Amino acid sequence: MALNGNMKIKFLIILFLSIYFGCQNEKNIQQETKKIDIPVFNYDSAFSFIEKQVSFGPRNLSSEGSVLCLNYLKKKLNLYADNVIIQTSKTKTYDNKEHDFFNIIAEFNPENPNRIFLCAHWDTRHIAENDPFEKNKPIIGANDGGSGVGVLIEIARIIKNNPIGIGVDIILFDAEDHGTDSNVNSWCLGSQYWSKNPHKKNYWAKYGVLLDMVGGENAQFTIEGGSYKYAEKYVEKIWNKGNELGYGNYFVYDKTKEIIDDHFFINRIIGIPTLDIIEYDYQTESNFNKHWHTHKDELSIISKETLNAVGETLINIIYNEK
Repeated sequence: MALNGNMKIKFLIILFLSIYFGCQNEKNIQQETKKIDIPVFNYDSAFSFIEKQVSFGPRNLSSEGSVLCLNYLKKKLNLYADNVIIQTSKTKTYDNKEHDFFNIIAEFNPENPNRIFLCAHWDTRHIAENDPFEKNKPIIGANDGGSGVGVLIEIARIIKNNPIGIGVDIILFDAEDHGTDSNVNSWCLGSQYWSKNPHKKNYWAKYGVLLDMVGGENAQFTIEGGSYKYAEKYVEKIWNKGNELGYGNYFVYDKTKEIIDDHFFINRIIGIPTLDIIEYDYQTESNFNKHWHTHKDELSIISKETLNAVGETLINIIYNEK
């Protein structure tokens, strides 16, 4: 049957629309099925960053090791970040001693308002009150101080080599571990200061993740009470991802007591929802790692498998962040 003029026009319109929407559907399907390339977390690299910190000795406030480590962290983060800010202030600790302290903030995509932050403390304990020997000497702090920082420097290295679509701040707090149990506010002096005086005016992030003692062998990271109270949906997001990746023996869903850590003050002062990934030990009186605040907190107790569980989970979280 021959087509008249009007029918030819209608036929061509229908043909064009069919091709157009067919292409659009194919494009949408391709977009939906396109997977995000997730960089590999290198646990050997993270371990080496812990090893370097430990090589400086104890990094307690005003120590020689603290000065050496500060210079190392500044140099390392300047290699990786778009911008590095050193926030410094003076404080008087519970033992009536005056110290300078230094928070280190590394910015990635600083102009992007869609931000998250990752943090850890880089100082170490000035005494070993839980050790049967040499209680008044400072500890090495490979796990409590070194492990979180090692994971975060590796993440900084990864972001440098694999551009990310969101803004990320890595914050290393000083003066976390120079406190006494009789005074809650004697702990976490660096994060308290930052929460009251953020490195940028009107600073905000969607949420924050704190890493503390994330290198112990067979560590279990339970859902800490304060994290669940202030950052429940982000806790669930990270724990679910950890389990999805096969790290359910690390990221366990038990809800445990609230603790005093940097996130405690961040949540209460600046109000950014912040969670704590920290080992919970059911066998110790403190419920912290068995080497906590002892001279056995040294490089030999660091597990690359645990570092990898935490690091790979976080890399998957931040590169899938919208």
